[in-house]
Amino acid sequence: MANVSPTRGDMSTHPDVSEMRTRYDRMLGGRDVALVDGPVFLLGLYCAVSPWIVHYSAGQPALMTHNLIVGIAIGVLALGFTAAPARMYGLSWAMCALGIWMIIAPWVVGSSPDAGVVVNNVIIGALALLLGLMCAGTAAKSVPRS
Repeated sequence: MANVSPTRGDMSTHPDVSEMRTRYDRMLGGRDVALVDGPVFLLGLYCAVSPWIVHYSAGQPALMTHNLIVGIAIGVLALGFTAAPARMYGLSWAMCALGIWMIIAPWVVGSSPDAGVVVNNVIIGALALLLGLMCAGTAAKSVPRS
């Protein structure tokens, strides 16, 4: 029978434990907001397809194209947050800017938008702003101070 006592799995006595911890920390690269990457990608995906879900593609063709492009941009930011977090979390403020732009876009890009279009874009914009602030705040906390 195998020995499955709790002391067998203890790594604190391993001779390379400090090197393994350093390597693990370097691999994670300050991934404190890894749980935000998925929702940001889903938000970008929804933003891109929302004109067809909310059915304002016929009445607002300029806003339809706008939401598609901004949704793709949010999705690309999310993929960048996942692929290169150390470099991309500096662009969290761009996510905030996209959120603010989505809130005001129905009046700037659209022509007399109805309530469904406005509510859809305001919700998308508020979520993008919130997620961008979460990423930016965590990135600011994880930057080492000299």
